[in-house]
Amino acid sequence: MTSELKKVPIPRKGVDYRGKIVLAPMVRSGELPSRLLALHYGADLVWGPETVDRSMIGTTRRYNPDTKTIEWTRKPSQGSSAPPGPDVKDSIIYRVHPEKEAGKLIFQIGTSNPDLAVQAARLVAADVAGIDVNAGCPKPFSTHDGMGAALLKTPDKLCAILEALVANIVPEFEIGISVKIRILETAELTEALVRRLVATGIAGLTVHCRTTPMRPRERAIRGQLRMIANVCHEAGVACVMNGDVGSRDEALQLIQEYGVDGAMIATQAEKNPSCFRAEAEGGPLPWADVVRQYIQYTLELENKFGNTKFMLTQLIPGKSPVYRDISPCKSYTRICEMLGYDDLMERAREVDLILDIDPGNSGKQKNKKQNAVALAASGQTGKSRSVTSSTKKNLSERGTQMPSKEPASEVAALPA
Repeated sequence: MTSELKKVPIPRKGVDYRGKIVLAPMVRSGELPSRLLALHYGADLVWGPETVDRSMIGTTRRYNPDTKTIEWTRKPSQGSSAPPGPDVKDSIIYRVHPEKEAGKLIFQIGTSNPDLAVQAARLVAADVAGIDVNAGCPKPFSTHDGMGAALLKTPDKLCAILEALVANIVPEFEIGISVKIRILETAELTEALVRRLVATGIAGLTVHCRTTPMRPRERAIRGQLRMIANVCHEAGVACVMNGDVGSRDEALQLIQEYGVDGAMIATQAEKNPSCFRAEAEGGPLPWADVVRQYIQYTLELENKFGNTKFMLTQLIPGKSPVYRDISPCKSYTRICEMLGYDDLMERAREVDLILDIDPGNSGKQKNKKQNAVALAASGQTGKSRSVTSSTKKNLSERGTQMPSKEPASEVAALPA
């Protein structure tokens, strides 16, 4: 479709957004286990959650041999000007899986300052496949400092940010820069903005087909989409659409209909990331199959329990008895007990101890049989390979370290 059109050159370690069905950047729902789940079910690229520039600046990059991830960490401020004590655990600001996300991860940055954007991007650019500027999120945590959708009202600043990233990040790290926006009140205003953005040297532009005041429950507006795609193509920039895309097959249909290059899935991917499976491959899977795969990833990655619990409330239907039984659980052990994952119990207990969680707290063992029946009714059959390691260390021996030289397979220029 776009093979004869002008194209911005793709940097050597970057990605071409054309022909891609991708996972949208989502706070909480875009953490590492969720991204791996989307890739597992066929997402072509994944966006990490918006990460504010100031939160990245000052972090320490380190390799975690137990989870095989790269982490950017810092000491929490704990609301005090005094430095934290030596026993205070580092907070993980961002992490990637350099093997499973290689060439497929896009780091989305929240910023309103060109210099800070470059400083933050430089910290992670060697480990991702692209840097994306968030100029579309309408929520206060993003717009309060002139970031997110607030940048749509300050196009000079937005262009300066993109130009700074293109000038400083692309030559050094050989990855592309992109931006995610929303449509404006009129087609004329949107066109004027897009023409300025594609002239900055970016490789891709994603447009969420809603205005800033609109919310997900309101239907996406696609009347401006073909115009936006045409403006992008004139400049050789890939155009990705976002808004009310529910599956891979629907995405491909919309790409053809509106002449865009790719499509981004958000809400449906949060509910059931197997939506990235084409109908020819069997289409989306039952939620129970997806939940099991998700739990396996969270145990492999020793994911923060609060995030896992939140995602389970998205993946498990609210009317299911399993949803109600999962709600009071406060440990991985209890989660696996409720879901009938006997083969994962040993690993679940180990992860609980690693995360300083009491494996025995809060849960209703009496409903284990009932939940197993519910899972079977939802389409879960058989038991997947358990998440174990033949070389697990004693808890006292575990710890994150930064080796003098990381394995080549784990330092390849990434994803996001």
